[in-house]
Amino acid sequence: MTSLTKRIGLGAAAALGSIALLTGCGSAPSATAPSASAGSTASTAAKSTFLPCVVGDVGGFNDHSFNQLSLEGVTAAATKLGTTAKKVQSQTSTDYAPAFSSLVAQKCNSIVAAGFQFGDPLVASAKANPKIDYVMIDNTTTPVLPNVKDVVFKTSEAGFLGGYAAAAYAASVSKTPAVATYGGQKFPTVTIFMDGIADGVAYYNSQKKASVKILGWSVKSQNGSFVGTFTDQNKSKQIASGFLDQGANVIIPVAGSLYQGAGKAITAAKSSSVLEGVDADVYESDPSVKSLILTSIVKKVDVAAQTATEDAAKGGTFDNSTYIGDLKNGGVALAPFHDYESKVPSTLSGELDTIKAGIIGGSITVESPAATTLK
Repeated sequence: MTSLTKRIGLGAAAALGSIALLTGCGSAPSATAPSASAGSTASTAAKSTFLPCVVGDVGGFNDHSFNQLSLEGVTAAATKLGTTAKKVQSQTSTDYAPAFSSLVAQKCNSIVAAGFQFGDPLVASAKANPKIDYVMIDNTTTPVLPNVKDVVFKTSEAGFLGGYAAAAYAASVSKTPAVATYGGQKFPTVTIFMDGIADGVAYYNSQKKASVKILGWSVKSQNGSFVGTFTDQNKSKQIASGFLDQGANVIIPVAGSLYQGAGKAITAAKSSSVLEGVDADVYESDPSVKSLILTSIVKKVDVAAQTATEDAAKGGTFDNSTYIGDLKNGGVALAPFHDYESKVPSTLSGELDTIKAGIIGGSITVESPAATTLK
């Protein structure tokens, strides 16, 4: 595996406004910029003719994950600009190309799309419409185009912290501790999470001379458990139930909203096991499962979408340089422990701070084959 070359540090509660999409330059969005719910695109009285747009994949804008975060970021930008955002929701994968065509027909000036699946249709639309600015979030294979900005995240770094925290919690509640993770589909943007999680568990074992098991993913073989979609809650529940049967104390689904299926598995089994969320701070984004959320491995998709949209609205030459969110620039983070703050080991927060500093300084190497695709 190739060592990650950009290691960064973060505070788990770092202000969203500290993130700049351009390394070393560019203005960050205000930490107090208004944010909209997944279904809202309304804004204040029009002050701009700029039309920002967003397309959602089959997971839906209410997925409490990257679709919702993308919409919230674009809507926040629209509100700040004094305009109104437009959105198009895809029902199936065959809707992706028509979704872009619909937004082009509505005369959008910028279009944000989040998710690996959007890569090819976004590129086709961008080539056909060079005067529209596109923001591609979480696709590691986008070719360089003058009107396309790539936004990617080194979630292996935050995943490392999440894996360590999960192992520490599991070891504190069980004599046979185990952490499980599984993905929606086997995309690099999914497996980079899983690599970090597994390596974080391994690091805990090496530091504590412990033997916390990692279920569902092998960094060495790059194989593991996957639902096959990001929409099948029943399959997610089935996979999670299997991990509970294997003694998993913490389950980390890297699968959009499919943590809900895992939550149902825990509830049905009357288990004391907990979840870690991904993408958003799921404790905050979905209160229905907050009693199960130990923490979340966060990537600031909303801030990236907002900042890129605001930058596009400034006019002039579009900045198509790739933004890589990591621990140092706050693009990825580990959320607070919320209700579990008093239930995790008392030394854990300090240990995580030390690990974070080690990743930043380079004394702790975080690796993932998926990270080699980040430009």
